[in-house]
Amino acid sequence: MRRVRGGPALVRGPVRISLPDGRVVTSERFVVAVCLCRRSGIYPLCDTSHRQRDRP
Repeated sequence: MRRVRGGPALVRGPVRISLPDGRVVTSERFVVAVCLCRRSGIYPLCDTSHRQRDRP
């Protein structure tokens, strides 16, 4: 696993993630981006929502 500064954790796949509510998310990709900011629309997988910035 490798954490990207300001972004997701990159995990060598395939992965199986068990969520607290009992759901299980799987991915067969060779590298999986796991969301750490909880902004993703497909949480627990990253959809790059962390890149969005509020503009003054």
